[in-house]
Amino acid sequence: MPEPSGIDGWTCPVPLRETPTIVMGHGGGGRLSSELIEHLFLPAFRNPALEARGDAAVMEVPSGRLAFSTDAHVVRPLFFPGGSIGELAVYGTVNDLAMAGARPMHLSASFILEEGFPMGHLSAIVGRMAEAAKRAKVAIVTGDTKVVERGHGDGCYITTSGIGEVPEGRLVGPDRARAGDAVLVSGTIGDHGVAILSVREGLEFESEIVSDLAPLSDLVERLFSASVAVRAMRDPTRGGLAATLVEIAARSGVGMVLDEEAVPVRSEVRGACELLGLDPMMVANEGKLVAIVPEDQAETALAALRSLPIGREAVRIGSVVAEHPGTVVMKTSIGGRRVVSLPMGEQLPRIC
Repeated sequence: MPEPSGIDGWTCPVPLRETPTIVMGHGGGGRLSSELIEHLFLPAFRNPALEARGDAAVMEVPSGRLAFSTDAHVVRPLFFPGGSIGELAVYGTVNDLAMAGARPMHLSASFILEEGFPMGHLSAIVGRMAEAAKRAKVAIVTGDTKVVERGHGDGCYITTSGIGEVPEGRLVGPDRARAGDAVLVSGTIGDHGVAILSVREGLEFESEIVSDLAPLSDLVERLFSASVAVRAMRDPTRGGLAATLVEIAARSGVGMVLDEEAVPVRSEVRGACELLGLDPMMVANEGKLVAIVPEDQAETALAALRSLPIGREAVRIGSVVAEHPGTVVMKTSIGGRRVVSLPMGEQLPRIC
């Protein structure tokens, strides 16, 4: 785990420099809580709604439809190749909003901290959240902090909720796939889950496997700017690509046929999965999207996705069919067929 450097995110004067770890008082609502807000959260997330310091943020919102989502983050370890729980907490909710066709706008952030958690680690996480929010073009406008006794947590948990504007005419949902549609994915799969596992288990590979953690809202905007009539979108997080496609097939009452050779998997991720007995189709991603689009718009959609760096490896991996509704079938590289099923449980716990 990269060691966060000091508590550089704090402003002067810093009355808690003599308190290098979280203590119960930081969640007590008194002076220590106030100092944590004044000297860490406000400087990092600064915006008018947050600085009003009310019990709730008051914001101007557009007329029309809003999307609303919430997500809890309990990843272990808190820092991993390519990111930390801070970026994960921001992008997790941003991406859930984007998958509904929304333009993410505002987030809340709730911290559950364990007594004794190093203040320097918290400062590093908050700094990364601020950078992630800036990249994703969202504002963290309200939040909360609670502290649990030593031994009753795992350092830091973060829950984020968010709202976003859904522009007129965008109708996206997991029940809208139709027979004849194309199935696209924006890049290689399995990177995030294997990156987490490599750190957690102390595994070393020839080249470092880095999480694909990224905001997906710009990719989504490129699709709609290209006038692609997107039927369904999902970010294949827990359960991976397999769970995502099986759910869309079931909700839409259609089947899917995938081409195994077309599914992009980095060679080092494939090797790690073979070593560990994992199926890359079931390993989580945090910076990829699946899009179901009309057949005649597949090439336009791929061009739109590839126009941004995080989508440059976008490919078509299969088709939606009328046969075997609710079932996803994979055409294997050796000419056979197998059913892609939901994972029975959690292949890799505490990955997001």
